[in-house]
Amino acid sequence: MAFSSILRRSATAFAPLAARALRSQRSCRSAVFAALHQAGIAPAAAAGEPRLGPLPPPRGYSTKRPSSDETLLRVLDSEIQCAEETDEHDRVEEAPGGFPFEIEDKPGFQTITLSRKYQGEEIKVEVSMPDLVTGEDGGEDNQNDDDEKANQSSIPLVVSVAKGNGQFIEFCCTAYPDEIAIDSLAVKNPENSEDQIAYEGPDFQDLDENLQKAFHKYLEIRGIKPSTTNFLHEYMINKDSREYLMWLKNLKKFVEA
Repeated sequence: MAFSSILRRSATAFAPLAARALRSQRSCRSAVFAALHQAGIAPAAAAGEPRLGPLPPPRGYSTKRPSSDETLLRVLDSEIQCAEETDEHDRVEEAPGGFPFEIEDKPGFQTITLSRKYQGEEIKVEVSMPDLVTGEDGGEDNQNDDDEKANQSSIPLVVSVAKGNGQFIEFCCTAYPDEIAIDSLAVKNPENSEDQIAYEGPDFQDLDENLQKAFHKYLEIRGIKPSTTNFLHEYMINKDSREYLMWLKNLKKFVEA
């Protein structure tokens, strides 16, 4: 009699536990099924079981773009519009008459390359983006040549003149309006080991004045003269505008992706 009473109390106590365990099992199965369904690998519903529709995204999840990205895109759009309204990005500079070089201009790069042949020599010029100066500084205290050049826009040039034997002279120059300054020059040989540092001569300004003038004339007859560099200055300003606009648009595409 006592044993039967114990069984009845145990069964009564077990029933709620079993129900909770069953509900927990169903909840676990539903959670697994939901995860599989959301991943696109949910098993097919058994016969008689209702098919589940698309599940809503988890709480706290949002497909909306962050507000910081939206702000960045608005600023990029404004900057792109401003860049497109300038005249430089689509202006085409015509080379002056007798311009002796072929221009290689690859979009996305900050340099262009000029090339030509002259009496068996291979001449190449690498032209970099201009160093623009928009105003003058200092006034009366900046009267010497160095200070005047510091207040002028300029473009860097690297000029190489190669002979058939592989050796070449390399000039590093800075082109100002109507003036070309030679900063350094060196005779180079591709056969020299890269582990050895070649002697590149003294500073160009330390050379004899007549020798300096002779090297300027040497470059001039090969096409490196003010009429050439003044054209290149305008060309590179326009290229800078084009590259900047392309850079902005590439940034926008990345942020939007």
